[in-house]
Amino acid sequence: MTASASPSGAPGPAVPARMTGAYLPGDGTVALRETAVPVPGEGQVLLRTRASGICGSDIHYIYNGHIGEGGAAYRGVVAGHEPAGEVVEAGPGCRRLRPGDRVAVYHISGCGQCEECSRGYFIGCTSELRAAYGWQRDGGHAPYLLADENTCVPLPEPLTYVDGAFIACGVGTVYEALTRIGVSGADRLLVTGLGPVGAAAALVARALGVSTVYGAEVVPGRMAWARGLGLFDEVIDSSDAPLDAVRALTGGTGVEAAVDCSGHPAARSLALRSLRVRGRLALVGEGGPMSLDVSEDVLHKQVLISGSWVTSVPGMTRLAELLARRGLHPEALVSDRFPQAEAGRAYEAAVGRAAGKVCLVFDD
Repeated sequence: MTASASPSGAPGPAVPARMTGAYLPGDGTVALRETAVPVPGEGQVLLRTRASGICGSDIHYIYNGHIGEGGAAYRGVVAGHEPAGEVVEAGPGCRRLRPGDRVAVYHISGCGQCEECSRGYFIGCTSELRAAYGWQRDGGHAPYLLADENTCVPLPEPLTYVDGAFIACGVGTVYEALTRIGVSGADRLLVTGLGPVGAAAALVARALGVSTVYGAEVVPGRMAWARGLGLFDEVIDSSDAPLDAVRALTGGTGVEAAVDCSGHPAARSLALRSLRVRGRLALVGEGGPMSLDVSEDVLHKQVLISGSWVTSVPGMTRLAELLARRGLHPEALVSDRFPQAEAGRAYEAAVGRAAGKVCLVFDD
């Protein structure tokens, strides 16, 4: 074991040489294996993981079967790309972070040199050096995580580590989408798809000053969960004439803005057709087609359609500050928590019964 340093310079808790990490073999199970605790190199920090979220992409592309080729493939590393934790060691060359600092982690490490990386959008890095935590490099489903300093975002008080874990991907994704279409207090917003990301869209919309938020969902359990959050003015049953419901709620005009978080063609169509003239639509949900009549749905109504893919490190930093100022906690959207020893049950919950976000938490 080695001792870490506290902010005052005094020795901190000893860091062990070995730890247990959670891996995803691709057959619908989780494997707990012993591995070495890494040592930070140039520009790197060692984090004591406090929380690590489970994302839908972990389920679809890794847990149920490894999908992807080349640089996009899962490389058999410790899983988890939504971590938050405490710095316990800072490697040579670190200029910003010190032991004791609380951080959330942007989930992609890029080359740092290309145009996208220069803007903090490591997600768009096309270099062979690009690596996602939990996919191509060890992620947060272990007690310790080696992170590049430039992927770490300060986690301000009073945000919790569970808040930080959700900010890292889901909340940051909808923040980027909603700021891209410029939502404000003048807008009524429709969110289609009320899983964790859709609920996060409502939370972020409230932080940005949107006063009226409608949600649309087809799964009864998620409708009930969303209604209980207190973030939506109305939750619409998408299986029962949802467009008529939107028109009734808006006096026939439609909403000023919409965001689809489902990726389902019918939900995307509802979001688009629910817009009023000069409305704005953000698409967040991955995969699949979208059907539209260009003249009727877009040109004649003069709508704006924006695609949005995750966020940037600066965007994630601004979001954390905004949530702290507004006293809003993404942790409220976490419906299920598990210790790392029960990571298998956590993934089963994320696949099946959980209505909201599922998170692994690490005790002191």
